[in-house]
Amino acid sequence: MKKIGVITSGGDCGGLNGVIKGAAQMAANKGIKCYAIPNGYAGLYNLVEFDELVELTLDRVDMIGANLAGSEAGHSRVKVKKIDDDKKYERIKEGLEKFGIDGLVISGGDDTGSVIVDLSNNGIKCVHAPKTMDLDLQTYSVGADSTINRIAVFAEDLKTTGRTHNRIIVMEVFGRYAGHTAFRGGVAADADAVLIPEIPVDFDALYDHAKAKFMGRIQKSDINAGTYVIVVAEGLKDASGADIVDESAGLDAFGHKKLAGAGKYVCQELTKRFKEDSSVTDFMKETRMFVKGLYEIPEVRSVVPGHLVRCGHSSAYDVNFGKEVGGSAVLLLLQGIDGVTVAGIDGNEIKYMKTPDAIKQRHVDLDLVAFHESLGLCAGRKPQEPNLKFEEAAGKIQRHL
Repeated sequence: MKKIGVITSGGDCGGLNGVIKGAAQMAANKGIKCYAIPNGYAGLYNLVEFDELVELTLDRVDMIGANLAGSEAGHSRVKVKKIDDDKKYERIKEGLEKFGIDGLVISGGDDTGSVIVDLSNNGIKCVHAPKTMDLDLQTYSVGADSTINRIAVFAEDLKTTGRTHNRIIVMEVFGRYAGHTAFRGGVAADADAVLIPEIPVDFDALYDHAKAKFMGRIQKSDINAGTYVIVVAEGLKDASGADIVDESAGLDAFGHKKLAGAGKYVCQELTKRFKEDSSVTDFMKETRMFVKGLYEIPEVRSVVPGHLVRCGHSSAYDVNFGKEVGGSAVLLLLQGIDGVTVAGIDGNEIKYMKTPDAIKQRHVDLDLVAFHESLGLCAGRKPQEPNLKFEEAAGKIQRHL
């Protein structure tokens, strides 16, 4: 193996430039040439039409800031299997042969990983560097820690405007199927409630918690000021367990239905209950906020930071992990090991898994949610008791968020 290509695919996030630098620097250390294949799988499919590729020499990667989020190589939302071309895999192989590329380091999440399985089954050597801010792979994934930190900062910052206006703030973040980043970010921000796809929301339970906390804070304040913050994942499910989707919006490139605004839905449900609750009028009058026809119930506002949670700068953890899995992916290719996902480095051991196993979806542990409910968090249901066990730790403990 003399030349490798690096691809980043799927959603952008923190740590990806760490993957690129780790792969390129390890390749240079082993006397291998490393090239950036731009724009994800779209670039891979069209590789045969490129006149040249950027070689990731040590001088070139020195220009890449590892702690900048996003990817120097670029992304696209393209699923190779869905390309309407019977000879798509032959075309990809032709492009690789044109540039003499023997193997690929590909960084992405479960959708990207499914394409890696596809490519491997068609004789294309590749190793998966796990990346998804959703943190729903079986391994830790580049981008999660960066996104969790940004969610926490934004949710914490929103308390100032919430308290100034005595509003309930609902912050909607990414998380279609798994709520890891909403949960971890919300906990870190001291959010009052975190709503995740794993738990269909009982809006009566949420309302009771919000009303008690919100009103209690204002009543205890010497200037009648208070707020209540909810972090909600976009893949919120209603009490029946149904997704909140926009049926008119069609499907995305990977066949997923487009979601319809979990944050606004939560606002509507809480506002409806405030209007129906006669004790709210008494509260508004007691705290001298009531103005008939103009300000009769507390305001519930939705905020969607969107791509702000996946851009900007990477956390130190993601840069470290990104460099390690990028470099490890190169070493695996050199060992003749491909079609696998790098799980990380443990001392002198490079850990890896078969990619079909690595991309199986991992959900938030509901016992852990129950543990935080014991600390006062509302998860959109009546609090549950965690099923706790007590065990003495033996030796080193490996753990990811």
